[in-house]
Order: sequence, then structure tokens, then C-alpha cells
Amino acid sequence: MTRKTRRLWLVIICVACFGTAAALMLRAFSSDIVFFVTPSQLTQNAQPADRTVKLGGMVVANSVKREKHGDTPVSSFEVTDGQSAVTVNYEGVLPDLFREGQSVVAIGSMKNGIFIASEVLAKHDETYMPKEVAEALKKSGKWDPRFGPPPDATSWNSMTVKDAKKSLLPPPAPAAQ
Repeated sequence: MTRKTRRLWLVIICVACFGTAAALMLRAFSSDIVFFVTPSQLTQNAQPADRTVKLGGMVVANSVKREKHGDTPVSSFEVTDGQSAVTVNYEGVLPDLFREGQSVVAIGSMKNGIFIASEVLAKHDETYMPKEVAEALKKSGKWDPRFGPPPDATSWNSMTVKDAKKSLLPPPAPAAQ
């Protein structure tokens, strides 16, 4: 074997090892990816039952139901993005800052039309909203951040960005006599 041939085989072996390592690394990362979805996306596109996703939106007012099964608290509530709502079941203690009409992110999967959450994340102060939730509200036309804080979830069915802009315009001047 000539010197050139040995170098060529060494390069081929190194490239093969690097390719194998890269493929294994990408495969490991792809199994840990959790995509963010809104209630509209979740209802329109059926997710596999074993696929874990982050569901983000606002908790619908008067939708929270709390029960106890033995010593374990079980909660059920609805999450909406202004277009559609998804029922979420969560077994465990909800975060202290969990409130109706405020943003929430639930991590879990869909089973029989109900989102089963393994974890629920709530905002940490009155001005915080997860970036994904804010983007979903903007995309649905229910909120424009230039016109103040997000709307109360109870008013979403009738409100659009145009309505929000109208409510912020100064009242018309009285007609001169």
C-alpha cells in the first residue's frame, strides 16, 4: 500500500466516524424536542398520543374545576388562544400563580380529545407572558401589544384587534355650535 492510499483510507475512516457520531447526536436531540402549539393548532392537526407538546394560551374564565382523588389533587381547565379551546387535565398541585384569564403553558399530550398535562407553568408576575403565547394571540388577531396589555379572556369571543384600537381612540370632539 502506498503512502497516498493509506492517507486516503485514514481520511475515509475519519469521515465515517464523524458522520456516525453526528447521526447519533442528532437522533438523541430529536427525541427530546418538544414543540409549542396553540389550542387552534392542536384541534386542527391531530397529534400522535405519544407525542409530548407544549400547549400555550390563556386559561378560560370559570373553567377551572378542582377535585381530589385520594390524596392527589386533580384539576381540569380550558386553555384558549381566542380561536378554540382545549380541555386540560392535570394531576398534581397547580402553581401558586395559576389564575383564570392569565397565560399558561402545559406540557403533555392529547388522549381521547383531552390534553393530559404532566407539568403546568404559570406566569411569574403581572406583566409576563410566554413569548409563544403572545405570538399566538397576535397571530389570531386577539391582541396587539402596541395597544396595551393582553385582553381578559372573557372578552375574546367578541373582540378583535380593530375593536381594541377603537377603544383606545380619543372620543370625538363635540360639534361646535
